[in-house]
Amino acid sequence: QVQLVESGGGLVQAGGSLRLSCAASGRTAITTRMYWFRQAPGKEREFVATIRWIGGTTYYADSVKGRFTISKDNAKNSLDLQMNSLKPEDTAVYYCAASGGMVITTQPARMDYWGKGTLVTVSS
Repeated sequence: QVQLVESGGGLVQAGGSLRLSCAASGRTAITTRMYWFRQAPGKEREFVATIRWIGGTTYYADSVKGRFTISKDNAKNSLDLQMNSLKPEDTAVYYCAASGGMVITTQPARMDYWGKGTLVTVSS
């Protein structure tokens, strides 16, 4: 199994920046891609960004493209999400997820492992 633990959430003003981290442990070799999803109050969980362990191919949701950057450290089995120019609508619980699939997906149901999430609150 794979364990994922997020950190770095908090309260930030609009226009500010925050960096989230996700530590992966266990059988990480069975995963192919790492993801960030988020879930705002009263809304469904939505895709934010993904990166492949090998090669580092990335893909972003249109809502965060140009503001968020996903990165990884294979040696440390860690994943980061640098969030800049934050907006109040970015407020959500952010989840790290892992998939063994080769194809990029934006569907939460396709994830194999989840972290417990970290709360990001952006004040206006």
